[in-house]
Order: sequence, then structure tokens, then C-alpha cells
Amino acid sequence: MKITYFEDTDTALVEFSARPVVETRELGEDVYLDLDEAGRVVTITLEHASRLGDLSEVRVQRVGQTSAAGSPPPVPAEG
Repeated sequence: MKITYFEDTDTALVEFSARPVVETRELGEDVYLDLDEAGRVVTITLEHASRLGDLSEVRVQRVGQTSAAGSPPPVPAEG
């Protein structure tokens, strides 16, 4: 996944894959969803993105099970 912010147009582009886009749907004012031939999300475009939130920092928090090599240390049991 890749997020690109274009300051000159205040547009954020969230790319999930490089598959060809066959359809664009307008989800709401300034929000567009690009789909591939199977209906899977390829990109999301957010126009006037700075109105939606602070773009000075973007964080990703992964929650859930990870591989053994990337597993966080176990949490000690209380008791």
C-alpha cells in the first residue's frame, strides 16, 4: 500500500495495487474509489484532503496476529 499526497492540488491518493482500473465510483463529495475488473479496490482518491485531517503525519498501526519472526513479545499473565 502506498499513500501519495499532492500538495499543489491537496489530493491524497491511497494505492492498494497496480491492477488496471476499469471503473471509478464517487463515494461522496471529494472521495473516489477506483475498482478493477473483479470489483476490487485499486485506489482511493481524496480531494481537498487537508480538510479531512492532519496530513503532517500518517501512521499505520498493525493489529492482530503476526508471523513468528515478527511477533511481539508475549504479555505476562496477571495473577
